[in-house]
Amino acid sequence: MQTLKYLKAVDPEIYEVILKEIKREDENLELIASENFTSLAVLCAQGSVLTNKYAEGYPDARWYGGCANADSAEILAVERAKKLFGAEHVNVQAHSGTQANMAVYFACVKPQDTVLAMDLAAGGHLSHGHPHNFSGMFYNMVGYGVDRKTEELDYNLILDLAKEHKPKMILAGASAYPRQIDFKVFREICDKTGALLFVDMAHIAGLVAAGEHPSPVPYADFVTSTTHKTLRGPRGGFIICRKEYAKKIDTRIFPGIQGGPLVHVIAAKAVAFKEALEPKFKEYQAQIVKNAKKLSAALSEKGFRITSGGTDTHLMLVDLTSKGATGKEASAILEETNITANKNLIPFDPLGPAVTSGIRLGTPAVTTRGMKEPQMQKIADFIDTAIIAKTDKQKLKAVKKEVLKLTKEFPLYPELLK
Repeated sequence: MQTLKYLKAVDPEIYEVILKEIKREDENLELIASENFTSLAVLCAQGSVLTNKYAEGYPDARWYGGCANADSAEILAVERAKKLFGAEHVNVQAHSGTQANMAVYFACVKPQDTVLAMDLAAGGHLSHGHPHNFSGMFYNMVGYGVDRKTEELDYNLILDLAKEHKPKMILAGASAYPRQIDFKVFREICDKTGALLFVDMAHIAGLVAAGEHPSPVPYADFVTSTTHKTLRGPRGGFIICRKEYAKKIDTRIFPGIQGGPLVHVIAAKAVAFKEALEPKFKEYQAQIVKNAKKLSAALSEKGFRITSGGTDTHLMLVDLTSKGATGKEASAILEETNITANKNLIPFDPLGPAVTSGIRLGTPAVTTRGMKEPQMQKIADFIDTAIIAKTDKQKLKAVKKEVLKLTKEFPLYPELLK
């Protein structure tokens, strides 16, 4: 892109960093479930002159002058998100998913109130109650998990916990749960116990938008999400809520926890929402799920245990115990072969978060490149060969060669590599 030439002239060192990252993304199989590749249109919007503008407040109610264009960008983002998710109210100013979550907490519960959320060891997120996160520091967090046998959510147990602890709010959503979540049942649990329902759909937002996962919007009081991951937009967050909570949510974002919104990112969010409203986005999300199911099945056939027996979504948790490897080892081995993944706890993991017994794999990024089921079979072969080889440098080099051959067939950002 033309702008990179300007950067090279001004700061050749940062130019080289970006060039190396373009090359890394192009030559690696990105299997981190929370990562994806934006379109060039999203990149252009995010790298635009809108980064220069302060726009504290909301459209038609800014603290600074000169915000007409910022207003237009934000209004487009909000209206597109409302249409995409069938929402009554949307706030697109949150800088991240965690800040979106923080705004909901601050709007709904007071310090030391009880919140029921998915335990991190079972697949929850840091902002769902980690003791070193604001959520764990400010609130009485009670965790729910999965059934030991099925490794799926036990809704009866969640109801029992809700009756016992009487939470002010119940949080549904996860960062490492491969099955569909029944939001209708969560609503019923909340109605029986008088709790508010808060859904963090950061991982599955793209699937929800395309109808590949049931939507939480009809059932939840509040829904938060990131705009990257399956939604394939810029890194950022947004909040959906019922009209009755609109003012409270907006004031918790600004001036509650943020100052000036990132107008360039909001514009990029608007582009991503527009892209998600197109028919081909539905095809893309359907392929993400097909690819995840194929990769899961292919790994299972090679002797890997897939937690809960498979996946309904874009991700899977792979138990490496049968291969004699830990998650920490496996992620390092795979990186040597240009496969990017992350170590992850599996349910009831005996090894702990620093080592883990598993890895989390996701298919959004490889699907963005145009890969389909045949390529998932190849990726399973690469993973199996690499983890078995472990310290055999020659075999790992051979796998890397095959990975590079595959990525060359599905180039990423060819315009940036010219």
